[in-house]
Amino acid sequence: MSNRLGSKFNFALLGTVAALAWPTMLEQLMQTAVQYIDTAMVGSIGTEATAAVGSTATINWLVGSTLSAFGVGFLAYISQARGAGRHENARAASAQSVFAVLVLGALFTALALSLASVIPVWMQVDKPIRGLAATYFFILYLPMLPRTATIIFGTVLRAAGDTKTPMLVGLGVNLINVALNFLLIYEPRTVIVFGREVYLWGAGLGVAGAAAASAISIAIGGAVITAALFRHREISPKGISILPDRSVLAPCMRVAIPNMLQRFGTSLGYVAFAAMINSLGTVSTAAHTVANTVESAFYVPGYGMMAAAATLTGNAIGAGDRRRIRDLAVVMNTAEALLMVISGGLLFAFAPKMAGVFSRDAAVIALGITVLRMVACSEPIYGVSLVIEGMMQGAGKTVAPFIFNMTGMWGVRILGTFICIKLLGMGLISAWACMIGHNILLFVLFGVYYLRGRWMPPSMREENIA
Repeated sequence: MSNRLGSKFNFALLGTVAALAWPTMLEQLMQTAVQYIDTAMVGSIGTEATAAVGSTATINWLVGSTLSAFGVGFLAYISQARGAGRHENARAASAQSVFAVLVLGALFTALALSLASVIPVWMQVDKPIRGLAATYFFILYLPMLPRTATIIFGTVLRAAGDTKTPMLVGLGVNLINVALNFLLIYEPRTVIVFGREVYLWGAGLGVAGAAAASAISIAIGGAVITAALFRHREISPKGISILPDRSVLAPCMRVAIPNMLQRFGTSLGYVAFAAMINSLGTVSTAAHTVANTVESAFYVPGYGMMAAAATLTGNAIGAGDRRRIRDLAVVMNTAEALLMVISGGLLFAFAPKMAGVFSRDAAVIALGITVLRMVACSEPIYGVSLVIEGMMQGAGKTVAPFIFNMTGMWGVRILGTFICIKLLGMGLISAWACMIGHNILLFVLFGVYYLRGRWMPPSMREENIA
């Protein structure tokens, strides 16, 4: 390793990283498992149902990632305050996060519900399933306030080093979602359990039932994580004013706004990407939905390590510990690359079996297998990019990631897909090839920027250390 990355592997730090990362990984894995179950259950209804649910999935990413960006602003502030021992500042930021949840939750509720009927039109969803897609979207976004609380309060707790509470809340939400799916999606039926017939009641709501199950579980999760934050012994906002405090909100927003623009622009790119894929027809839309669902499980190590990188880097910067940052880079990037090589290999090997779980249509399965095996090869480089971006988030540096992500998304993925699909008449495989090109560019840009070291505070850069 170069001196810029550190000279040796810190095994003690690996334990700290693992302790912080594994609950986030498990939480992500559980969310993915429920997404798998939802897709499989809806897929058993038919290809049109799968397409209706998947056609607006990128809007869900757009909303969720935009809200997460505000959480990143609070994460950088709180993790650095804790690293410097300023615990009252951390609690003040926690109180300001309550204000942010109330404002953002109300705003996004109004936007999502008022636009539910036109979003499938914008997404170029096939006309026969637009009504079904609109119904699914409207129901899913009824509990927007608790959804906002789950996202932002979960990030605040992780910034305080508490990754287990969001994990447990997510676990409960997912179990409730699965149980309600069984009751709300299907008609009443008789199943065989241990050789005996068992009658199961069912509402028979189909796609609307899947949306209702998700909405109810999200509402419960938002209430529980709010209670958990207010009971937290270190960063509870109880007794602190939630009225806007510029001294806290200003530094949080300086981090959050570039990250929000990045996530909004990236997610808008996903919307444009999905709209072009939707224009290819129901089979391509369904195959894209299936492939996205399958590959999401294999990104779990990346997002778990990204969350740990942000918190630990913020703590190290707050404490002024440059050596710890170097050690973090070595430990996290080495571990992440290894994990993503393993996950990529598993994705490549098991793509046929996994695609077959979510669809019974041979054409959908075949197309899904092809694109999954393509993207499996880019897993390791994508994971390293996530870790470096997480470290920059902890340092409060979000402008460069904004520029990198916008360049990759719109300059490579969207432009390339437009040329391939709209001008050259190519299909889904070409679109996923453009996505892989996007991932490769991010790896190069983040790697070079990290190695230059300009993302760290001036006092901690090599040229300013005697």
